[in-house]
Amino acid sequence: MILKIDTTNGIFIEVLDNKKITARFINIEKNKQSELLILTINKALKKAGIKPGDIKKIEVANQGGSFTSLRIGIATANALGYALGMPVTAIGLTRARNIKKGSQVKPKYDREPNITLKKKI
Repeated sequence: MILKIDTTNGIFIEVLDNKKITARFINIEKNKQSELLILTINKALKKAGIKPGDIKKIEVANQGGSFTSLRIGIATANALGYALGMPVTAIGLTRARNIKKGSQVKPKYDREPNITLKKKI
């Protein structure tokens, strides 16, 4: 079982079993990722009829979207991977890149985050 997480444009969660989608949830409410991501993952796992321990791999989008939405998805995937002792793979705009078990996926930003830009006075 593979859990796919993408928070770059709302929330997109898929659970796959041998490349067959067993559950899919899409929530396009932007700026709600921190509130709804874990709930959406739980709904997807219940719909697929599995427990978190049944997941063998986590894939997470590591490019695109806003600074905060990207970090929410990556931090959640890395935490789940660590807690469940499974590999986390980055799925970006280019080919997926395998990450060693216990390693973390790092985000790739397409622009400087707004929180670090100097304000014009």
